[in-house]
Amino acid sequence: MAWVYLLECADGALYVGSTRDLDQRLADHATGCADSYTERRRPVRLVWQLETEHIGDAYAIEQQLKGWRRAKKRALIDGRLDALPALSRARSRAQPGAQG
Repeated sequence: MAWVYLLECADGALYVGSTRDLDQRLADHATGCADSYTERRRPVRLVWQLETEHIGDAYAIEQQLKGWRRAKKRALIDGRLDALPALSRARSRAQPGAQG
């Protein structure tokens, strides 16, 4: 099994990651050993996670989420899944050729 996850950093930034061992990865983020981005923005807290069968699936979702604007990530975190399509369209209209 594998995981894709979103962390909220102390400065409000959102961090997207994927891993095979979520508990260990969260511990690494908490101690500053996981990533230089989150190391400078501790403490961090887990705000969303999704378990997948394969790490490749988790990585693909991670890459997709990294392309999302903050508002769309926030809707996902808040469980407002019905808002996701509209947030995608809003970006497409604002930036021709962009995908959300």
